[in-house]
Amino acid sequence: LAGWNATDRRYAGPELLHELVAAQVRATPDVVAVSAGDGPLTYAELDRRANRLANLLQARGVGVDHLVAVCLPRDLGLPVAQFAALKAGAAYVPIDPGLPHARLSFMFADAAPTVVVTTSELAPSLPYHPGMLVLDDPEVRAELTAAAETAPSVSVHPDNLAYLIYTSGSTGKPKAVALPHRGIVNLVHWHCETFGVTPADRASLVAGLGFDAATWELWPYLAAGGRVCLPPEDVRLSAEPLQRWLVDQGVTMAFLPTPMAEQALRLDWPAECALRVLLTGGAALRRHPPAGLPFTLINNYGPTEASVAVTSGAVPAVDAVPALNVSVPPSLGGPIGNARLYVLDEVMAPVPVGVAGELFVGGPGLARGYWGRPGLTAERFVPDPFGSLPTSKGGRLYRTGDRVRWLPDGTLEFLGRLDDQVKLRGFRIELGEIEAVLL
Repeated sequence: LAGWNATDRRYAGPELLHELVAAQVRATPDVVAVSAGDGPLTYAELDRRANRLANLLQARGVGVDHLVAVCLPRDLGLPVAQFAALKAGAAYVPIDPGLPHARLSFMFADAAPTVVVTTSELAPSLPYHPGMLVLDDPEVRAELTAAAETAPSVSVHPDNLAYLIYTSGSTGKPKAVALPHRGIVNLVHWHCETFGVTPADRASLVAGLGFDAATWELWPYLAAGGRVCLPPEDVRLSAEPLQRWLVDQGVTMAFLPTPMAEQALRLDWPAECALRVLLTGGAALRRHPPAGLPFTLINNYGPTEASVAVTSGAVPAVDAVPALNVSVPPSLGGPIGNARLYVLDEVMAPVPVGVAGELFVGGPGLARGYWGRPGLTAERFVPDPFGSLPTSKGGRLYRTGDRVRWLPDGTLEFLGRLDDQVKLRGFRIELGEIEAVLL
């Protein structure tokens, strides 16, 4: 209970997400930060473009803890807009432009963003919003050109919001998870330290734009001076074209949602491949990697409500697993830095190692709660009864609804859900949402 939760880490450096990247801008201004089909962007160019947009956002009324919806294609404008929203003191709301119109209408009304950042190609298909900011509109372009290239003045605290992610809800409507800087910054520091991320690394941004894993694919590498490569939309959806793209781009670290990762493990990988770490998560991993792959497979687990990931662990290759255990799915790994994990029974008492229980999560990664849903927040984010432990700071725990058990080595085995939630290509779907529509 205490030993496996002795995960306390002290990370040096900025405590705000955009300040982590700004520090890298000062260190390596001429290094390429992002590359996509519309060209490369250096750290200095990323910063200048984000500053101009941040100043324009402030002029449009954006401030601390305001929301900026970002509905853009997978190109250079995407990280610029998200970086700009943070620089303006706001939180960004990633919006997948491929969502149905009714879903978009609900999200716009529910989040009530101050500004919606989009393009002239996407704007006609979006619901009406009075704060629409069309980046390639001639008037907006002129305003951006005239805007200051220095960062706007704003006072942000680690507990202020960094981003808002929508996920499925059992009532028939999606729910938004409100996440502060503190959680994603902890994940960035842990990730860079654990995987030794350097400016020589190249990462990919493959996950769907409304999937919280996309935040994990972007910010650690920009904070470490690496390059983030954005694949074309048609490439990221199929394993073989994606593999060729990863190899051609010289990507060294990639995240693939579990179903895509399992397909990728079946492919032949060239020995000269630059990929050194393949991260996966979003659904239960059912297979071990074959022997001889040029990279290490890392299985990860975490709910959106806990800043993307709370466990992580390397998955041994088939030849390293005893023959009788090959059919046993890989574990979820152990807790990441500063995460606290408890496997509890119906009365929130700890269960022994090897006994199934519900997973409760604590630590700095926890969300504030659900946007505009205080009742649901109180139901899922509960008081921490283990505040007296040396490894616990008290506060709250998030009840995941996931059924797990501790393994003797301090890792977790996933056993299923306690409710009707399912995963489809890594996306959470509450079956109650479908039932509500049908009824």
